[in-house]
Amino acid sequence: VKFARDSSKYWYKPNISREEAIALLRNAAPGTFIVRDSTTFANAYGLVVKVNHPPPGVQYTGPNSEELVRHFLVEPTIRGVRLKGCANEPVFTSLSALVYQHSITPLALPCRLIIPDMDLQQMEHQTPAQQQLLQQGAACNVLYLFTCDTESLTGPQAIRKAVSSLLALRPLPKPTQVHFKASLQGITLTDNTRQLFFRRHYPSNNVSFCALDPDDRRWSIQSTTGDIPASKRMFAFVAKRSPSSADNQCHVFCELEPTQPAAAIIQFANKVLTGTSQQPAVTRAI
Repeated sequence: VKFARDSSKYWYKPNISREEAIALLRNAAPGTFIVRDSTTFANAYGLVVKVNHPPPGVQYTGPNSEELVRHFLVEPTIRGVRLKGCANEPVFTSLSALVYQHSITPLALPCRLIIPDMDLQQMEHQTPAQQQLLQQGAACNVLYLFTCDTESLTGPQAIRKAVSSLLALRPLPKPTQVHFKASLQGITLTDNTRQLFFRRHYPSNNVSFCALDPDDRRWSIQSTTGDIPASKRMFAFVAKRSPSSADNQCHVFCELEPTQPAAAIIQFANKVLTGTSQQPAVTRAI
């Protein structure tokens, strides 16, 4: 189950559309799958699987045809999640547990799931130069502001709590300039002045969320020339305290360089951490 959970960044694509899922899987091998958030049923998921044979009564038009991409609804229950409409399917405690079990035996599915070790979207859309950039990562200077323990909390609520805690401090903490690097391996912070730390690395599978402050509050930087203080956008990421910990911490920053605005930093970080430049990293418990 841990293997399925750790690979979820490859198969869990919460914001992908039904049409995008079909386009992504129609040329894939049978057993290849992705999971998306259902747009029809609240708190449910869509399991999209490439299969060997079309369903009964559907005409077969070729190995890369749309009818070989099947859609299944994973519905929430009081005890976990299960495939809807399948009497012989048990309830699983998590989405990762469901994926893992169906990678061992198909149960009610037409075939076993193949747990991926790479991102279908990156394979499909990235040029070799883009793949190299994602692998090596990109970095810029930002201001590190604050770290807040959030226990099991992640997503926008964790960032909102951390920024509120930061702004409630008196006096406000002194920001520290750090080197912020995002790559497929995760997020690495380097404090070149070693005021707070030297280097901290957060592996990608430990980072659960990365986004701007949902309330768009700003950090004020005093001008050294007497001008109006600069108003900088804040952003943050949520990660486990350590690889073995179940508790999270939210790390808060603000943009520093005009050529590297917070929105661009978040967009790239989410692209390398989740394989999509459109949406924040995984926010639901899987």
